[in-house]
Order: sequence, then C-alpha cells, then structure tokens
Amino acid sequence: MTTFRITPAVADAFPDTLIAVVTATGLRGDEPWPATTTALENLEQQLANGTWQPADESDPRIEAWHTAYRSFGTNPRRIRPSVDALGRRLAKKGSLPRINPAVDSYNTVSARHGLPAGAFDLDHVTGDVEIRYADGTETFTPLGEPDTTEHPKPGEIIYTDTTDVLTRHWNHRDAHRTRVTEHSTHVAFVLETLQAARDGHLLKTAAAELRELLTPHTDRTQVLLLTREHPETA
Repeated sequence: MTTFRITPAVADAFPDTLIAVVTATGLRGDEPWPATTTALENLEQQLANGTWQPADESDPRIEAWHTAYRSFGTNPRRIRPSVDALGRRLAKKGSLPRINPAVDSYNTVSARHGLPAGAFDLDHVTGDVEIRYADGTETFTPLGEPDTTEHPKPGEIIYTDTTDVLTRHWNHRDAHRTRVTEHSTHVAFVLETLQAARDGHLLKTAAAELRELLTPHTDRTQVLLLTREHPETA
C-alpha cells in the first residue's frame, strides 16, 4: 500500500491544508462510464446557459493557491494551479477535454467545485509519495513529454516518490510516468484545499462525488484524508 505523506515543513507552512486521497483498486477504464459522461455534459450545459461559471482567480479558492504559489517562488499567472488552468480553458472553449473516463471524472469534479485534482497510476509509483519542498536535485518528466527532463527549483513544492517528481509546483503539472490511462487499474486520486476551515466540507463533498463516479467501475474504493495533525495515510 502506497503511503501519502505531507512533510512537516509543508504542513507547518500551510497548516489548514486538507487533501483527500481517493484510491481505486480494480479500476476498469476501458468500459463506458455513463455517469461521468452525463456529469461532464451537464456541467458544460450549465456553463452554456449561464447558470454556472468556473471559479476564477478572484475566487477565494483560487486566490489561496495563487498566494501559495507566490510563497514558493512560482508566478501563478504564468504557471497556473491546475484548477485555475482547467477553469480558464472551460470558460474559453465551453468544454472540457475528453481524455479517458477516470481523468474525465476528476476533471469534472475539480471544475465543478473549484478544487485542484489529480491522479497517479499506483502501479508506476515507487515507494511512498511525499509532498515536500524540492532541493533542486530532483528530476521531472512532464506529461506528454517522455523525452524531456526538468529540475524543480529549490523551494518549490512537489509531489515525489522514490524515483523522481510526480507533480511540479504542487499541482500544476503531472509526470508522464504515473499518468492515468484507460488501462490503469490501481489509481490514487487527490483533491486539495489550503483552507480546510472554510472549504473542508466542500472538499469532502467533492471526494464523495468522485468516489460515486468511480464505484461502478472498480472493485474497491477508499477515501483517506491528510492534514497537519494526520500527515500521512495509514
């Protein structure tokens, strides 16, 4: 079982962080997921008819991530938090990309609730996963660029396993190695907030919605929570 862990330095710097880790075992991404298709189309229809808008950088949920990015030296208007980039794309194009059912599920939940979301294929994760400050020696291969190697800046917050970086700038971009495809069968999804006192209930609702989309297409799901007081999954 892969353990997810927030290091003390990150937990102390962002003491109101709450992260939901939703694990799915026996995932079947090569079959139709009608509930995900419906949820995605309904969200786009609500945008089209003006009854809903994605959160933008004036929203406190996004603003908190911009502040966090600046704190570790990243310009959030050049390198945007994932939920910010996703919402901007949705507002501009009127639709979300169709990748595969698992990715489409977390993208839909992320956009609807204004919370960053991501996922890792656990069969390609080595050892445990830590959320920590980079020291600058780590390597990162961006999603879709298997021949590219980057080095996070010292002080940048990253997700990393024992091999290399899984996500740069906390949640800006995922790694190619642990990308989720329609063939992934053991996946950890993450949903994040920096303002648990304000948005903790929202995050738990979003995690439950994601789990509901996953459940018909997996053998087992579980939701685990990371906080400053409980910094690692059991």
